[in-house]
Amino acid sequence: MFLPIRDDNPHTVTPYVNYGLIVACIAVFWWQNGLSERAGELAVFAYGLIPGTLIGKVFLPEYVHRLPAPLTLFTHMFLHGGWLHLIGNMWFLWIFGDNIEASLGHMRYLAFYVICGLAAALGQIMLDPISEIPMIGASGAISGVLGAYLVLHPRANIKVFVLLIIFFTFWNLPAWIVLGFYFLMQLLSQAASTAGEPGVAFMAHIAGFVAGAGLVFLFRKPLVAVFQPPHSQAFAAETHRIGFRRRGVPDYDPNKGPWS
Repeated sequence: MFLPIRDDNPHTVTPYVNYGLIVACIAVFWWQNGLSERAGELAVFAYGLIPGTLIGKVFLPEYVHRLPAPLTLFTHMFLHGGWLHLIGNMWFLWIFGDNIEASLGHMRYLAFYVICGLAAALGQIMLDPISEIPMIGASGAISGVLGAYLVLHPRANIKVFVLLIIFFTFWNLPAWIVLGFYFLMQLLSQAASTAGEPGVAFMAHIAGFVAGAGLVFLFRKPLVAVFQPPHSQAFAAETHRIGFRRRGVPDYDPNKGPWS
């Protein structure tokens, strides 16, 4: 098990836009969660991105009160398919988004985020343009944030939680390893997936990541450097054993006999 916890980059600005994006996604999911099962399914078809509707090859029943297809390029970014989907996306946005907002500025960060989300959507559409499956989630846009982070802070250290059977440890891993592993997993997962089948939109992740890595050169502030240095030691580790202690039983000391 491998889970990023935080990075070593200092906070230089208050990331109002990043906070706003997180709050907006949580609010929309709260609304989704309050719907009945049937209404929730209809909401996904109404506000999710269905590639086939954009080119006029797919038509939904009249009882689905759907937005105009071009608007769903934006609305799909704020819908999520469950608590794990939401928490995973918001966790990554919380860890990595603040430094990108500081490097771009508030309004440029918002524009960058939306454009990365659009690029991610277009990548998935190009893979299967007549798909009838709704695509939802912020992960395409967030992948763009990860791509930008890799360009600006490849040597920043990410504290990750690693579970190894009965041990767990915290490692400081360079961002190029953590984010490079993320991107590699998207490539491998896409290669193993079947077009037209429901599941994770890996191509959207790939397209968003590549877009973010390229667009950050245009959106960053003039004095913001790329490939910035780390702020802590790489590969430092803290290891802990998972165990249980019986109440009232002292720890065993090999230097003491049973009558000591």
